Amino acid sequence: MLGLGEAGALIAADLAAAGASVSGFDPVRSLDGIDNRGSDADAVRDADLVLSVNSSHDALPALEMSLPALRPGTIWADLNTAAPSVKATLADRAGPDIPVADVALMSPVPGRGLRTPMLVSGPAARAYSDLMTGLGAQVSVQDGPAGEAISRKLLRSVFYKGLAAAVVEALAAAEKAGCEPWLRENISAELAGFDERTIDRLVDGTHRHARRRADEMTAAAAQLDDLGVPPRIAAAARDLLIDLRDGGSHDH
Repeated sequence: MLGLGEAGALIAADLAAAGASVSGFDPVRSLDGIDNRGSDADAVRDADLVLSVNSSHDALPALEMSLPALRPGTIWADLNTAAPSVKATLADRAGPDIPVADVALMSPVPGRGLRTPMLVSGPAARAYSDLMTGLGAQVSVQDGPAGEAISRKLLRSVFYKGLAAAVVEALAAAEKAGCEPWLRENISAELAGFDERTIDRLVDGTHRHARRRADEMTAAAAQLDDLGVPPRIAAAARDLLIDLRDGGSHDH
């Protein structure tokens, strides 16, 4: 296990509890119950499976520092939330002797640990799935090269994190306007009413009514400015609607 932060420590502890022999390295912390070693290369020298759980910035350096010590056939599993191009670069750099698994953690690790749902792609996807499900993990295999799994997670994140950011911004403005409880209840009711037809209605309505909605979001962004809340999400929605409007949307 390379990286013993919140996610790495929880997964490593669960793997050890499931009977796996776990070695690990983290430059700033250690973990009880595993074999803590002094470097990336030292941690991976006798491993059958390496889980890189540090950060997107450290994904490639961790592999580079480990390559001289890796035995042929060792699976390199990258669990970092890095761009698909980074995952593809990892697979290229690892070469044919070190099969790579691109692992996307599909929900927060705290509270789930090893049972955090994982989506995996790349040359070592099925081997990773076989090893990890045998230890209690929840792994789904996505056909395709390294980068395919994380691509799906990041595309989903555009919605989930964008929705969360919109709620945070709207409630901050509503608090300034003195109607935060009302808006919170309204948002809750709207989300509870989502069904399989909601996406079609959202997409169709956004294109069909782009002109009117661009004006509406221009006013909304101006209101947030007046309330002292930076309109980051409101302004982004305004700009997207303006682009749709100017691109020839079918507004009615």
